[in-house]
Amino acid sequence: MKLVFVLIGFVLAIPTFAQSGEEAAVKATVNRLFEGMQKADSTILKPLFTPTARLQTVANKQGDISVRDDAISLFINSIGKATAGTLDERLASIEVKIDAELATAWTPYVFYRNDTKSHCGVNAFTLVKMNGSWKIQTIIDTRRKENCPDLPKK
Repeated sequence: MKLVFVLIGFVLAIPTFAQSGEEAAVKATVNRLFEGMQKADSTILKPLFTPTARLQTVANKQGDISVRDDAISLFINSIGKATAGTLDERLASIEVKIDAELATAWTPYVFYRNDTKSHCGVNAFTLVKMNGSWKIQTIIDTRRKENCPDLPKK
């Protein structure tokens, strides 16, 4: 009888194990993006995105809310023009949700430029699993200058 319960527990746990592997793969894609930013290496960034990827920012100018929308190619090019080590986006955490080939990642961050705190906010990533790997479809973020915690360098 104990064996039956062990087998039932194992079968019920299989989706949890599979999910954790997919969650790790999503986190790896997100972390690779920030590694590419820190290294100022656009060749790291390019394969992380879908062909139609977008970068958006929620702007709040004295209560007037808008969304700025940029092609991901502009973002990748700007990273490639930076100097290695000058851009450091530190994550407080990564919360991942997955359903089939769709994933989201919520990442509170603090952005440092030349080791000086610049701003903070949250990134919301949408990722799609294509040809066996997680690709970033959209990044939308918030940015503010106040109430930014200090996050240690990794």
